Amino acid sequence: MTDADVIIIGSGMGGATLAAQLAPTGRKILIVEKGERLRPSAADRDAEAIFAKAHFRPKEEWLDGDGQLFNPGNYYNVGGNSKFYGAVLLRYRREDFSPLRHMGGTTPGWPIAYENLEPWYQQAERLFEVRGALGEDPTEPAHSGAYDHGPVPDEPVIADLRRRLSAVGLHPASLPLGVDIDHWLKHGATTWDAYPNTCGGKKDAETVSLALALRHANVVLSTGSEATRLLAGEGGRIIGVEILDRGERRVLKAPIVVLAAGAVRSAAILLSSVDERHPQGLANRSDQVGRNFMNHNCSAVLALHPFRRNPSVYQKTLMVNDFYLTGGPNGEPLGNIQLLGKITGPILAASSPLPRQIANWIAARSIDLYAMSEDLPNPESRVQVRNGRIVLDWKRSNWEGHLALVDKLKGLLRKAGYPVVLSRAFDRRTPSHQCGTARMGCDPMTSVVDSFGRSHDHRNLFIVDASILPTSAAVNPALTIAALALRSGGHIIETEFSQ
Repeated sequence: MTDADVIIIGSGMGGATLAAQLAPTGRKILIVEKGERLRPSAADRDAEAIFAKAHFRPKEEWLDGDGQLFNPGNYYNVGGNSKFYGAVLLRYRREDFSPLRHMGGTTPGWPIAYENLEPWYQQAERLFEVRGALGEDPTEPAHSGAYDHGPVPDEPVIADLRRRLSAVGLHPASLPLGVDIDHWLKHGATTWDAYPNTCGGKKDAETVSLALALRHANVVLSTGSEATRLLAGEGGRIIGVEILDRGERRVLKAPIVVLAAGAVRSAAILLSSVDERHPQGLANRSDQVGRNFMNHNCSAVLALHPFRRNPSVYQKTLMVNDFYLTGGPNGEPLGNIQLLGKITGPILAASSPLPRQIANWIAARSIDLYAMSEDLPNPESRVQVRNGRIVLDWKRSNWEGHLALVDKLKGLLRKAGYPVVLSRAFDRRTPSHQCGTARMGCDPMTSVVDSFGRSHDHRNLFIVDASILPTSAAVNPALTIAALALRSGGHIIETEFSQ
């Protein structure tokens, strides 16, 4: 007896989008989610509660590579981390799918080309109602269609920044965003970046994909259900998902099982699924599960003029990719630059040693940017499970390239009329687009899944979250995760449901 035709573990960008793709088939789909739905609360737009008191952060602790406990800052709720994301829905650039030489090494490339994913990018942009503009960014890959909605408008100070950046030879472009700005601002005058979406103003995995999937009676969402391990039977098929449902342990069964719990959790579930035939865990013939963990190299860069204030509310509408494919000493790629959501005094004080009065003064004048560089895959940068606890040993790479990007950005901002420029790197407590722990590839001995997310070892197991990304590129991964999930859904329908 089975509980569903498909069990999807996780309701984030990958899992929910796959559910939306499969729902019209009429097959019974069960989505298992560890967390609960976020409900509106007084803390939703309270910077002190969110950033200083960590109101929404789970209390769990992982071990780092030195055996020290830390709070990882991942969220468990319906919609996953997308409930707090910056709603940037950028495509990987065409060049990201091929090997690229960076200052810190060369990327391995993907088993598919940009052109293979392009139609699914187009579908994902329509699904998430992305606001954007083509023709502004010189690195923009070919699109088979235009954005259905124009970009979120720059606020006056950001429009001035755009002019200043253009004057120093850069090509500022509108960020593709999944935000209904009028709807968002009706519920509070704050940015959306790192704030919980309980009003529906952001286009996230819950408000878009899951809402679409749940319109179908054949789709069921089970919250408060933590998947702990998978069970394998004869012939290598996955025959069950062990869950902890409000303290009760039980096993769910379905002909197709999909992991979409996130790059760290999906790897941890597979590694925890040891048995006599699989002493290294499931889907791990290659010994690559948990390896090649990547987390973008990121820094906040604050530009200010002591006599100019920045009254912007949301700010996050602009990006610069002039150094995405070049800019290093020998022409190496450096990364992406985009605006952060507007930093306020409480946010700055919570993330730095600055006294509140100084933090307030700086935040009232600063324009807040986000410099992001590619972290390269390394098999020794990995997720493990020891005595039931997650161990994340992140070995940061390509840091020299990131410092070069930050240095170049600082110089150009000063040239553009901002005499004071400050920077601060994000540490491991801030999850900056974690990915890579179940990489896709053609060779079962060097990868975990094929290009459709199907496990090389277990034909009825799929993975559709950021863990399958072979490279991190240097852009936000949400749209790529959604596009890959749509592509996997099409493959499942064609190969599994047509039989």
